[in-house]
Amino acid sequence: MRHLEFKIDENYDGKKVIAYLRGEAKLSARLVNSLKRVEKGITLNGEHIRTVDILHKGDILAVNIPEDNNEIEPIEYPLDIVYEDNDILIINKPAGLAMHPTHNHQGDTLANGVAAYFLSKGKNISFRAVGRLDKSTSGLVICALNKYAAASLAGKFKKTYFALVKGTFEGTGIIDKPIIRPDPMKTLRAVGEGGDEAVTHWETVATDGDISLMKITLETGRTHQIRVHFSSIGAPLCGDDMYGSTDTRIDRAALHCGILDFIHPVTNEIMHFEVPVPEDMDKLIKDTVPVG
Repeated sequence: MRHLEFKIDENYDGKKVIAYLRGEAKLSARLVNSLKRVEKGITLNGEHIRTVDILHKGDILAVNIPEDNNEIEPIEYPLDIVYEDNDILIINKPAGLAMHPTHNHQGDTLANGVAAYFLSKGKNISFRAVGRLDKSTSGLVICALNKYAAASLAGKFKKTYFALVKGTFEGTGIIDKPIIRPDPMKTLRAVGEGGDEAVTHWETVATDGDISLMKITLETGRTHQIRVHFSSIGAPLCGDDMYGSTDTRIDRAALHCGILDFIHPVTNEIMHFEVPVPEDMDKLIKDTVPVG
């Protein structure tokens, strides 16, 4: 059970418990309602409290979030854990590992590995990835370890990607093109009128006239966004055969989430993590677009 405490200041003196929980504490309505059904799920100065009761300056409001009922099969997988505390787990995901079980992937996913990791520690925690990575994409993934952390982090993090793309680039730029799903039965995406807004920012790190190493951030998080956007301007990612770039030197789209920034959902600390590109991309960079 995750126990969280909040000290009431003058801004919430005389206001209802629900106002603080939904406002300052940023609990979702769904989580608040579920805590009402938990013994001492919500307490004030150690005693059971109703959400309509009144707060006073100096009070200690607390919530007790029960452990999850994890339904993912725990299967051991070697995890590259970058950081861990009571609320978040940061993992450096290898390329080729799917995030969640699907009809094509049963047991060989990051979710299965995380379930096994926590089971070994005597914990039953659901897999809540805050922002996903494609199976072929390597790099940093945030796993929220409770409902509070998941709700607090949703949409409030910044990922910086590194990609190797075909073509010569200089300086910086923006690709602002909507993305559609031409066939609802397939994962393939494309740029198209009437699609979802998608904005990609890029910065050239290095180029050799044939391949460019790019540093990329996103305003939106559409499926395959980076891959689709660069393919649409005639510069598909190296190795991305789905979007037009077969490359015998790398067997997946050359894309890596190397930097992650966010505010911790509980401590409010500024969190910053970096991991280097994996061996397959590193070799291609050294062979084609040496940096430095």
